[in-house]
Amino acid sequence: MAVDTTTSKTGYHLATELVHIDSDAVKDNYNAASVPIYQTATFKQNSADGSGGEYDYSRSGNPTRTAVEVHMAKIMKAERAFVVSTGMTALDVILRLVKTGQEVIAGDDIYGGTNRLLTYVSQFNGVKVHNVDTTDPKLVEEKLDPIKTRLVLLESPTNPLIKIADIRTIAARVHEVCPSALVVIDNTMMSPYLQNTLELGADIEYHSGTKYLSGHHDLMAGVIGCREQSVADSLYFVINASGSGLGPFDSWLLLRGVKTLGIRMEKQQSNAIEIADFLEAQGLKVHYPGLKSNPQYELHKSLSSGPGAVLSFETGDVGLSERIVESARLWGISVSFGCVNSLISMPCKMSHASIPAEIRKQRHLPEDLIRLCVGIEHPEDLINDLARALEVAGLKVKR
Repeated sequence: MAVDTTTSKTGYHLATELVHIDSDAVKDNYNAASVPIYQTATFKQNSADGSGGEYDYSRSGNPTRTAVEVHMAKIMKAERAFVVSTGMTALDVILRLVKTGQEVIAGDDIYGGTNRLLTYVSQFNGVKVHNVDTTDPKLVEEKLDPIKTRLVLLESPTNPLIKIADIRTIAARVHEVCPSALVVIDNTMMSPYLQNTLELGADIEYHSGTKYLSGHHDLMAGVIGCREQSVADSLYFVINASGSGLGPFDSWLLLRGVKTLGIRMEKQQSNAIEIADFLEAQGLKVHYPGLKSNPQYELHKSLSSGPGAVLSFETGDVGLSERIVESARLWGISVSFGCVNSLISMPCKMSHASIPAEIRKQRHLPEDLIRLCVGIEHPEDLINDLARALEVAGLKVKR
């Protein structure tokens, strides 16, 4: 099935929509070319009862935040979108919809921070969490309960093993068996540029805006998009009550970053494809849906318009992996992904270290796994630097 890269209302390609902000999103008397930063906590009112003004307190709403939320809703093809302080805040807000005694179904290969938060709600909020292999829709279906299931939480691709979930099939089955359940997708790794999960059947899509949406790792933000207004209303209540909405300056930074998402993602993805080919040619086990040797290549292709720019590979030896990571020069050793510069890490020692070792072993997360988050540098420089690191670590490299 072909993936539609145009928006439903204008017919423009997404790369075009990313750049252009709707003029009605912010009422600006001076027609500024850049959305103004309304760096204020409060707004003056015209009447004693406080009515009549569109904004009163920035915890509840701010014009700069509105601008980025309207823009993100357009890009995500959402009924409404919200921006909050971090990606984990986005998930925390969503999990407030789950009551004591209800259940969440999540993957067994998920971001370490997601696992940590799910563990918390399981231990302290009386919520049952099932972790299953989401690459098999039948395993998800086995845990569905028409009464208890409230959320089905998916990553696709997963982090860090880059596995693909059949979002379309799972969402359809969840809604059939559990009409009151919500399908929630962490779409951070793909970004709205490559994959629109609301159109695939998800009820909520969320992102760490720190990653591809901002693109420069100078911002902490989370983004939530909702398919239905009723769900959006419930989430807004939580955001307003808890004060987790994104501040004006960070909203402006996010809006600026999103404009270049298309050109950044295209370059990072093309680099990643070359690097994945290089690593596979070395005989290493590479996890990346852009490789035709990947058994989920066709599935991912049916869900998205590209394989993205994050990949991982196994060396078979933890010490060897450590030497490779520490020998790289251009590849910065860091958690996170999605910024313009390339990063390298060992998930089990960094981003997923909060998952206990015995749990990692149960979920078949290799301790020697190396994750690459590919940037916009020249691909030849990145490959040469990686090749040198492999050689320094003790591997014979095929040029």
